[in-house]
Parts: sequence; C-alpha cells; structure tokens
Amino acid sequence: MSDEGLAAAKAALRRVCGERRAGLAIDPEAPGRRLAAVLAGDRGAVLSGYWPLRHEADPRPAMRAHAGPVGLPVVVGRGRALVFRAWAPGDRLVEGAFGAMVPQEGAGEVVPEVLIVPLLAFDRAGQRLGYGGGFYDRTLAGLRAQGPRRAIGLAFAAQEVASVPCEATDAPLDLIVTEAGVIVPRGG
Repeated sequence: MSDEGLAAAKAALRRVCGERRAGLAIDPEAPGRRLAAVLAGDRGAVLSGYWPLRHEADPRPAMRAHAGPVGLPVVVGRGRALVFRAWAPGDRLVEGAFGAMVPQEGAGEVVPEVLIVPLLAFDRAGQRLGYGGGFYDRTLAGLRAQGPRRAIGLAFAAQEVASVPCEATDAPLDLIVTEAGVIVPRGG
C-alpha cells in the first residue's frame, strides 16, 4: 500500500472508530478497574497513565491503585517524544496540548517502565491506531532503545478491529486490557 493509501486508510478508520467509541454505553472506568488487577505484579515500577478525553477508557482507577510512581504524558512539541511528569491523586493539573490535563510545569519528570496507552482501535496482533501524531510510537521507540518497556493498550472491547493498517514506525502493544478481558497479542 502506498504512503497516501495507508494514510487514507488510517484516517477512515479513525473516523469510524471515534464515532463507534463515542456511542458506547459502557462504564468508562471498567477497563481501568480490570487494569488495576493486571498491574498488581508491577508494584514499584514507574507507570505512565493518561488523563482521559474524547470518550477514552479511563485508566485512573489503575493509576490510583498503583503502588509506585505514576506519570502523565506531556506533549512538548510536534514530532517529539512525550515526556512524563509525576502525578499523584489530588495533584493540580493544567490544560496541555490537545486539551489533555497534565501536571503543572515544575512537576518532576519520571521515566516509565510500564505505559498505559490510549487508542482508537486495536487488533489481535497488538497494533493500535492512535490519533495520528505519532507521539506514542516515537516515545516507545526511544524508551525501548534504553531497555525493556511494557506498553499496555487500554480500550473497550468494541474498539477491536480485524486489522489495523500499520507501518514500520508503529510501535506494537505488549498487552491490551478491556472491560471484557486481557488480550495477549499474537506472537506476544
């Protein structure tokens, strides 16, 4: 598939999956509660979560339950990897890029070992469709070059598709957690 064809396929899938997710009548915290149990074995590891927006599955139950440092992603510039600022329940947040809530400037940075990754769609091969900025792909590539990192997609079961169009720079997920269960990607 050409670069233009791949971009068009991803854009079309983003539209369909965004609309599908917005129409779901599921408790947004249900996947996050299941994720909290999955992360019990990661006690002490540095975890990154995200502040949910646009009908995303809510990771905050898992972030609050985590026995270790937690960070939230911050977009520092187009085409750059994310940085992660330390977060704890009750910390003051400010609006960052794309309307995401992030810790204030001056909050310490953390380097995650386990990343909870938002998505619009996923497949059983561990591919995810994000919002198109490539932030998590760049971030995961950089972090994985420094050592083992685990990327966990958090989603609703209805966000699963047969196949996500992907390219060489798309970083695969190591695990996907939904309200319906835990998916270990094929070959994972």
